[in-house]
Amino acid sequence: MSILSANTQLLRQILVGFVRDEVRKVGVKKVVLGLSGGIDSALVVFIAAEALGAKNVHAICMPYKTSNPESEAHARLVADACGVNFSVVPITPMVDSYFDMYPDADNMRRGNKMARERMTILFDHSALLLALVLGTSNKTELLLGYGTLFGDMASALNPIGDLYKSQVWQLSEEMGIPREVIDKKPSADLWAGQTDEEELGFSYRQVDELLYRMVDLRMTRDELAEVGFELEFIDSIYSKIQNSHFKRRLPVIAKVSNRTIDRDFRYSRDWGK
Repeated sequence: MSILSANTQLLRQILVGFVRDEVRKVGVKKVVLGLSGGIDSALVVFIAAEALGAKNVHAICMPYKTSNPESEAHARLVADACGVNFSVVPITPMVDSYFDMYPDADNMRRGNKMARERMTILFDHSALLLALVLGTSNKTELLLGYGTLFGDMASALNPIGDLYKSQVWQLSEEMGIPREVIDKKPSADLWAGQTDEEELGFSYRQVDELLYRMVDLRMTRDELAEVGFELEFIDSIYSKIQNSHFKRRLPVIAKVSNRTIDRDFRYSRDWGK
C-alpha cells in the first residue's frame, strides 16, 4: 500500500469546512472556478458544492479550438452530477487575435497565454458575481512548478493545494466524481494530444511517492536512495522544486520597514471587525 493512502472521510470534512469558512470570512457567498473536464477541477467543484450549496458555485469551461471535445463533455458531466451553475466561454478569439501578431510562437507561449486568458475570465466573473475564484492546482503540480504563474496557479482560495495527485484520486473516489473523469489520462489540454505524464516524463504516482518522502518526511538524498529511488530521478525532482520556488510565493518585496507585507504583516482579518 502507498504511504500516501489518505483518510478520505476526514479530508472531505476538512476541505469542505475550509471552503465554507474561508469564503464566509471574506464576506461573500459564492465561488467561481474553471471546470476543465479533468479530475482536479472536478474535485474542487464537488467540494465547493457541498460547502456552499450548488447554487452558489459557478463553473466555467473555457475551451480553445484545439481542445479535445471530450473535455467539455466531461465538464458538463461533472456540473450536472453536482448541480452547479455551468457556462462555456471559448477563448479562441482572444488567444488567436494576439498570436496573429506572433505566428511563430511555440506551444509553451501559446499554452501560457491560454492559461492566463482563462484566469482573466474567472476574475472578471468573480467581479460580476461577487464571488471568490477557487484554485485547482494540486500539491504535486505546485511543487514541480507544473503550472502557469498568474494562470492556472492563480486563485483566492485553493482547497486541494496540499493534496498530492494520488490523494486527489483517492478523495475523488470518496466524493463520487464520475468514473469517466477519474479514469482519464491527466491533461492540461493546451494542445492536441498533450498529456501531463508524457510531458513530465514520469507518472504522478511515481513522483508522489518521492515528493512525499522528500518534502513531508524531509528524507535526505542518501535516505531516498536507500529506499529505492534512483539518484538521477531524485536530483531531477529536487531541481524542479528548487527552480520553481518563485511560483509558490507572492512577488518578493524589498524590506525597508518594520512590518513588510507578506513577511511581517499577513493576516489583517485576524484583527476582527
